[in-house]
Amino acid sequence: MSDSDPKLPSRFRRALGAVGRAALLPVRGASYVVRAGQAHQHFFLPVLNGALGDQLAARFDPRAIRMSFRRGGQDVAVADLRLTEPHQKTVVYIHGLMGDELIWQTGFQDPPTSRRYGPRLAEETHSRALYLRYNSGLHLSENGRELNRLLTELVETYPDAIGELVLVGHSMGGLIIRSAGYYASQLKIMNYELGIDSTAAANAEDSTAIHNSQFIIHNSTSAPWLAHLRSIFLIGTPNDGSWLEQNSHFTARLLERINLFPTRFLSKALNQRSNGIKDLRYSILVDEDWQDAHANDFMPPRTPVPPLPGVQYHILMGSWLRATRPSALREYFGDGLVGHGSARGHTTFGDEAAMPAGTSVRTAVFSQQHHGGLLTHPEVFQYLKQWA
Repeated sequence: MSDSDPKLPSRFRRALGAVGRAALLPVRGASYVVRAGQAHQHFFLPVLNGALGDQLAARFDPRAIRMSFRRGGQDVAVADLRLTEPHQKTVVYIHGLMGDELIWQTGFQDPPTSRRYGPRLAEETHSRALYLRYNSGLHLSENGRELNRLLTELVETYPDAIGELVLVGHSMGGLIIRSAGYYASQLKIMNYELGIDSTAAANAEDSTAIHNSQFIIHNSTSAPWLAHLRSIFLIGTPNDGSWLEQNSHFTARLLERINLFPTRFLSKALNQRSNGIKDLRYSILVDEDWQDAHANDFMPPRTPVPPLPGVQYHILMGSWLRATRPSALREYFGDGLVGHGSARGHTTFGDEAAMPAGTSVRTAVFSQQHHGGLLTHPEVFQYLKQWA
């Protein structure tokens, strides 16, 4: 036998092993898909609600999510949270479009021992973490009003347990926070416009004791959770709207105006996206704006939602493209879903002179980070730890 003969069996085994591995690829791929599906099955309902949640809610479909605090994968009523630690800093996490509360806690591809922002921040800062889930297919203002109601119930149920209140929102979640703040402050604004004594309103025996042709004042001057609120973190939040949804709206209107059967069909199909997605076009945070007859115009009405007084806002955004790309492109695409200009919120936060008393805004950009990556970035966590 030649010197090379002994190598033949090992070459044969290597070749046979390669063939075997190739043959097993479909099986391994199917196994991965099954495991991924099992790990992400909690996302199926939030994704369905993000796409069609308004339609599900309109027909009282049991699959329609109702906003609630979450614990152990279950809805938890405020009374069942059983908060006992007195005056503890409380951080409430609000997810984005088609998300759920688990994005703040764990991920399928995370290392087994790793933890995301929620549990880590609670442990390292001795704060309390509360998680919300909501139907992201509803109008932003509908979810904003419900968040205002839920936070009011939280503070009224546990007046001694809630210390400083910190709200952390990712993407659409940041807009829900801003909408909730708008509705929380409305009673106070109405009292001021009517010249009503706040004490008299609070002491009224009937909850709707004060009426006039324009307003109904309930037995409260403003939502009580505002007195606890100290910081709001807007992570990848499209404060001035989403370029992606603006392009979707433009495409749907263009197809509709062409007015041929195929384009009408495509336009109708495109317009089936949920109200929550449509509101992202210019971040519509108030009921009256989407109810307006001109809500579908290219430049729809948009009620100003100013920053809340005495609150420190933190705008955290990603920069997806490399620094070598033209700055105009990096500004436009931002983190891939939210442009830098929209994240900065020039319409809302651009004029420092117009800020309410005690309000401040800090902005941080995290390079080469996409929209979802902002949920796992170690530098984002360190920022939260420092400022929350």
